[in-house]
Amino acid sequence: MTLERWQRLSEWPMVAAALLFLGAYSVQVIADLPDAEGAWADALVWAAWAVFVLDYGVRLWLAPSRGRWFLYNLHELAILALPALRPLRLLRLVTLLKVVHSRAGSALRGRLLLYVLGSASMLIYCGALAALDAEQNDPQANIRTFGDALWWALTTITTVGYGDHYPITVVGRFAAAGLMVAGIAVLGVVTASIASWLVESVSAQTAAKTAERTAAALDAIDEPLEQQIRALSEQVARLTAALEARGPRG
Repeated sequence: MTLERWQRLSEWPMVAAALLFLGAYSVQVIADLPDAEGAWADALVWAAWAVFVLDYGVRLWLAPSRGRWFLYNLHELAILALPALRPLRLLRLVTLLKVVHSRAGSALRGRLLLYVLGSASMLIYCGALAALDAEQNDPQANIRTFGDALWWALTTITTVGYGDHYPITVVGRFAAAGLMVAGIAVLGVVTASIASWLVESVSAQTAAKTAERTAAALDAIDEPLEQQIRALSEQVARLTAALEARGPRG
């Protein structure tokens, strides 16, 4: 078993675990269930967490250079080792974005558009969940419902920032910082994609017009040449006929 083979085999099971985690975590946060009523959701969260830990351990074991792989994936270890910071758990949903990217199709622009839309939607939803989880039980917080959290996440990721809702807790502000950085990155990709599309469209139109003009110019040149060649052919034919008519000289 190689690392690449394990990653291929575990791709969809990890997606299922991520979706299970997202659903259970969403119920925990949005419904704000007491410990007794939310025991089942907490059990599902920890079951998904166990799958993440297993996947991390197997990938570390199968890595060709474990020391290098460990250093390059310290962020995953931090996420797994700090379960008390519940919003950090949402970073495990990057698994979903990887699958969306790999299944987005063969056309580069289609893959880019689908990946950006999927990433933006996931960031808005997860950012709203993270902020609500951190803020809703603080008596001084102004993000108290999931609707408030979604509105805040949308205005934050688009860099609008109305200021009517904002996080006041440390964890909530860290979530806001991550969402702002991610929003700039997503908007940058969208802007670059639109600019690339416009440049390609203008280039295609310019190339088409240039081809038409070139073809017209060649037609204008070809017509006189054809007439000249036809006239020369007729002269050669007449001279040949005249020589044949005179016959050989004695």
